[in-house]
Amino acid sequence: MLQSAHVLVADDEKNGRRMLEILLNQLGFQVSTAADGAEALEIIRTTSIDLLITDLNMPKMDGLALLSALRGEGNELPVIVVTAYGTVESAVAAMKQGAFDFIVRPLDVEQVEMVVHHALESCRLKQENTFLRDQLDKKGWGEFIGQNSAMHNVYDLIKQVAPSKASVFISGETGTGKELVARAIHRHSGRSGLFVPINCAAIPASILESELFGYVRGAFTGADKDRIGKFEFAHQGTVFLDEITEIPLEIQTKLLRVLQENTIERLGTNRNSKIDIRVIAATNRNPRLAVDQGHLREDVYYRLNVVNINLPPLRDRQDDTLLLANSFIEKYCKQLGYPKLQLSTAACELLTAYPWPGNVRELENIIERAVVISRGSKIDEEHLPQEMVMVESQQLPLQRQYDDGGLQDCDNLENCVASLEIRMINNALQNAEGSKAQAARSLKISERTLWYKLKKYKIGVTYAEE
Repeated sequence: MLQSAHVLVADDEKNGRRMLEILLNQLGFQVSTAADGAEALEIIRTTSIDLLITDLNMPKMDGLALLSALRGEGNELPVIVVTAYGTVESAVAAMKQGAFDFIVRPLDVEQVEMVVHHALESCRLKQENTFLRDQLDKKGWGEFIGQNSAMHNVYDLIKQVAPSKASVFISGETGTGKELVARAIHRHSGRSGLFVPINCAAIPASILESELFGYVRGAFTGADKDRIGKFEFAHQGTVFLDEITEIPLEIQTKLLRVLQENTIERLGTNRNSKIDIRVIAATNRNPRLAVDQGHLREDVYYRLNVVNINLPPLRDRQDDTLLLANSFIEKYCKQLGYPKLQLSTAACELLTAYPWPGNVRELENIIERAVVISRGSKIDEEHLPQEMVMVESQQLPLQRQYDDGGLQDCDNLENCVASLEIRMINNALQNAEGSKAQAARSLKISERTLWYKLKKYKIGVTYAEE
């Protein structure tokens, strides 16, 4: 999150330094301070800093000299300069040398918040784009991990829809990566504004309207000044409305006007403001069912559902499980300074057999836990949650369940399909004299898929261990 960023404030005036420190702390940032440019440069060299806010006039090393020193060392840290009304020209000169933006004293809280968030978001996008270029197509596409055909369909849709202004409706179970898709669409859209995610389920209904549309002074008790809403904040960018079915219907009516006319009306005023935003919505419900049940206005749904992207649950792309798991192992080993850990055979079997009700998010959490508690050179089943082992042990030996009975004994479609798959796999393995590679080719499936089905149905221990 941007709010976890570490901001360094450089100012020789104690009061000015303290004011910015208090303001940034209130916004949720970690803050360090320096009394001059030389002290700031030393802090940057020895500490992880995400953003520098510096005064221009300081002893020992002024703001321009500090900026020049940073760029001379190849440090692309985003820099915001602070200036007074009479010295804006100096701030412009600093921007020509690579400063991101400037703020003018006396400080305005909303201006500081907007400029700081914009600088951090811009830096994050730049870093992600660099990383994605390095990682492109190694494990999936961009920041996505997965080679399953269903995921390639998702990648293609993102590429096709991103350059347009079309609204997008993303559906999928919790933990499938809906916000990741929304961010990818924004990143590849070329829009210059911010990506503003809004979890509609996390904001109380009583304040959601003011959060979305903003308000003017006196609009309600406690509204002592004007405040812009999320839609205005995202001007020329993208708004991501996660869990949109949790928005009260009366607010959905105002949302429809935003979608139709690209205008917003702050609370407490009749004045309309024109905005340029792209709206991406998401839900873990069935959207059509949400409409039928009255949780989502039908006209809002149709406005948003210009392009629909449905994310498959992890259980439907089990061939990506180990690819994702190893990616998360690499991520958390790097974060914790651990050597690269390997998955044991037993751990692989548990990971691929587990149904993953929490999808990719659950997998990531389990892998993070396993990395933290592991003590050896590999992650074994003892490092995985007990419920995963219990799920595996409670599974019936399905081969016995379906081997003896023919299709005429099936009591439902799932059992019939299982019976047929077991018979075909056994025949293929017998004809291939136990060679999984040859059996997979004859069945026209991948070896990974065959391996998964061997474990799922408990087919021939001899075959599975080869």
